[in-house]
Amino acid sequence: MPLNRTASLFLASSALLVLATMPGCKKHQEGDGHDHAPKSGAAAAKADDHSGHDHGGGGHGEGEKAHADEVKLTADAIARYGVKDEAAQLWILKPTVLTPARVAFNTEAMAHVGSPLRGRAVEVKVRLGDTVKAGQELVIIESPELGEAQADYLQKKTAVLTAGPAVDLSKIAWERAKGLYEQSQGISLTEVQRREAEYKAAIASVKAAEAAAMASENRLHLLGMKQDEVAALAATSEIAPRHAIKAAIDGQVVQREVTLGELVGPDREALMIVADTRVLWVLADVPEAKLAGIAVGAKAWITIGSTTGRGESTAAPKFEGTVSFIAPLVDPTTRTAQVRIDVPASLDHGLTLKPGMFAQAEIVASMPGGADPAPVVAVPDEAIQTVEGGPAVFVPVVGQSWCFSRSRDLSGHRP
Repeated sequence: MPLNRTASLFLASSALLVLATMPGCKKHQEGDGHDHAPKSGAAAAKADDHSGHDHGGGGHGEGEKAHADEVKLTADAIARYGVKDEAAQLWILKPTVLTPARVAFNTEAMAHVGSPLRGRAVEVKVRLGDTVKAGQELVIIESPELGEAQADYLQKKTAVLTAGPAVDLSKIAWERAKGLYEQSQGISLTEVQRREAEYKAAIASVKAAEAAAMASENRLHLLGMKQDEVAALAATSEIAPRHAIKAAIDGQVVQREVTLGELVGPDREALMIVADTRVLWVLADVPEAKLAGIAVGAKAWITIGSTTGRGESTAAPKFEGTVSFIAPLVDPTTRTAQVRIDVPASLDHGLTLKPGMFAQAEIVASMPGGADPAPVVAVPDEAIQTVEGGPAVFVPVVGQSWCFSRSRDLSGHRP
């Protein structure tokens, strides 16, 4: 439960009533004919609370003053609204910076899925929102361009094979002519040189054929074929013009821009976008005057005002994150710098962050010199109630069950 991080609370009693689900308590005196309702205590103003307010007297004057700040709750009201009392404790409270923010994808955990070749989408194997694994097939492309490249590769490999025997034959002819010339000069020197030139030309032809085959293979790699697929093509000589585009990372398909039968190509920026949504970024705009106290690694709490599924009196859930980056530049128009907070997208009770949401970030700021402040008596935020326009807390009345009195010692100010 988050603590009140803005003020030190010195209480007259060591026990504190924490009104976890009731924003305020209702004061009621028999015979005065008035109800003093808190600012947002609709739930607490039900019949159970009316019947549970018992101050033991109906007079005026000193009797009313003695019980004016007391509230008595029934056991049923205690159980229904989750009221509990806890002891105030010493805490080290660090200052925080409140700033507006927005939720975004973690761009370091995203993959734009495109097609390296031109063709037609003959199979689309995933839908928008599907969860995929790295290496999973997403789209099958049928490409005449790929078929032509495979045919060209097979032709170049055949040229390498046919050029090899010519080297051996020309080498034998050259060696025989050279030997005959050296032994008896039964052949002219010109003929020996001609055969040597033929041998070297055959070697050059083989190298050229191998280079052409390598270039053709590299083209297949550029079109998306893996080395094992090229080896299978060379072994079987069967052209396979279909190519599977696979997911590069684990994640969720957050955008799909391809339909069955559509023509695609490398000029398209992305056919799909896969994003890992387990950890999102919250981008907070921090004023330059408050940047000095924020450091990478600082804790932060994110509150989403639009979170649904909460009752009127239930506090908004907080997502805890860590500052991972502080922009080196300040926006010249807004005089703010962007602070990036890494936040898990889901809470234990199922609430999730969605990219595009507006949020409020509360970032822990460091003290000058990095030292921790002195510990002070503090209570959770939920324990601070607003009564008669001022802050107040309630403490148990000694000797009376479920009877609580408003404290008049709160940070040196009367409520």
